[in-house]
Amino acid sequence: MEPALSRLEKLTATETHRLDRAIVAISVNPELGTSVPDTLLRDSVDDVDGVRVISYVTALRQITIVAYVEA
Repeated sequence: MEPALSRLEKLTATETHRLDRAIVAISVNPELGTSVPDTLLRDSVDDVDGVRVISYVTALRQITIVAYVEA
């Protein structure tokens, strides 16, 4: 958890906004993106905002997310 927090602190306000938009879109539609073969993961790429999100939706509809923000 600590490495994730330290990375979040390094994001600019613009990067945070771009990432927030992608996360909100996934929270509204967890089926967004494409299924990663042979896994329960989904890969969502937003070329406009330069954000890539790998997500996993649990049986209880909780979403776990790993995100990448391009420079």
